Amino acid sequence: MSEYVVKSDLLGKSFPGPKRGEENIVFENVNFRLKRGEFVTCIGHSGCGKSTILNILAGLEKPTSGGVLVDGKEVAGPGLDRAVVFQNHSLLPWLSAQDNVDFAVRAKWPKWDSAQVRDHSRKYLSRASLTEGLDRKPHALSGGMRQRVGIARAFALETEVLLMDEPFGALDALTRGSIQDELIKIWSETRKTVFMITHDVDEAILLSDRIFLMTNGPKANIAEAVVVDIPRPRNRGDIIHHPGYYDIRNHIIDFLVQRSKELSGAARSVPLEEVKTSQSLVYPPDVNPIRSAGDAGPDRKLA
Repeated sequence: MSEYVVKSDLLGKSFPGPKRGEENIVFENVNFRLKRGEFVTCIGHSGCGKSTILNILAGLEKPTSGGVLVDGKEVAGPGLDRAVVFQNHSLLPWLSAQDNVDFAVRAKWPKWDSAQVRDHSRKYLSRASLTEGLDRKPHALSGGMRQRVGIARAFALETEVLLMDEPFGALDALTRGSIQDELIKIWSETRKTVFMITHDVDEAILLSDRIFLMTNGPKANIAEAVVVDIPRPRNRGDIIHHPGYYDIRNHIIDFLVQRSKELSGAARSVPLEEVKTSQSLVYPPDVNPIRSAGDAGPDRKLA
């Protein structure tokens, strides 16, 4: 079994430009690897294509160039080897919370009887702290409960890869924090490979093993992967007191404010002859802000 469950090589996406023959290149030559059991978030300004990358991983969109492998198989469309949690809950409105999860479980294991399906669904609903109101339809649930159902449904599929597109973006701060805690708990128990899009720097630091930083579009790319070198388990109350927390946070903010714009358009198209030799593959470097700051001496100050 390979160490890497997801491999993206020379991934690119473009759309027709306003003039005939022109192309609007959103991103190009995007190469990355996701380790098995790794939690990776991706941050970048609107328009850099991060959600498009997630949709390509999910098989909901096709790349203009390059491709993605999941467990050695090329992604050619949606499949039950990947689960997706969207910003809107995407629950079936005519089914109850319980039935929404049952429906997904039954699709994954069609030979299971009703009792097996129900027991499996209940296990993951319980992990998401959903033990009451399971007979209610989505319109009768709060936003936080709907998103919990979506997360429980995704984990219940027991896929190796979980894709999350700003799953907490529409929630208030208190609800968001509570569901972040539930996500950490479920992920710690299952250790699935997670790729998540977010705009929230603090959320990314709390959840991630690595954080992909994308340059501005057009011609965006993943500039670097920030290593979150803070021990687990983590919780929101304590992590901000870790001596390296603000080293990571300041590094990301500096990138988003300054360097993402400076590096915009730095990606380049790759000729076919280079693709065949794989010499063109350049992966975003892992950067450890805590270690870098520590090398600067003991008198460094936290922001």
